[in-house]
Amino acid sequence: MHPILLLAALLTAPNADPVVAWKFKVVSIDQGLMAVELIATIQEGWHMYSTTLANDDGPVPTTIHFTASDSYKLISPLVEPTPEEVYDPNFSMQVRYHSNTARFIQRLEPKGTGSFVLKGEVEYMVCNDKTCLPPTTVSFVLDVPDRELKP
Repeated sequence: MHPILLLAALLTAPNADPVVAWKFKVVSIDQGLMAVELIATIQEGWHMYSTTLANDDGPVPTTIHFTASDSYKLISPLVEPTPEEVYDPNFSMQVRYHSNTARFIQRLEPKGTGSFVLKGEVEYMVCNDKTCLPPTTVSFVLDVPDRELKP
């Protein structure tokens, strides 16, 4: 195969077995509020770091950013599942991480009843017992449909 064609094939080949697969959705909750669920399914043998770590001298913590909009406001802090906490000799520090599945929830208050688009991104880092991958950023775009605010 010609080297340029091989390079093009490698650059366009889908990642059939990602270390972390993300699923994003918006659900209605009480009193007209909404919740964004960000669900990470982590490949066996790997772990993804918590949103809070003891210091900046080790792995990159997971960060979730929502693009500012006049259509909604974020309310209450991000809810994160309870992470595992262990001493990691590779970083010489206590680390907090998630294995298997991690479900993050951010509550928001829509402003008005019309539909809107919710955008954001997640940056995260994964490691296994032998290696770490560079931090990865995944963008998301969610269509939030029309809804009626409840009293």
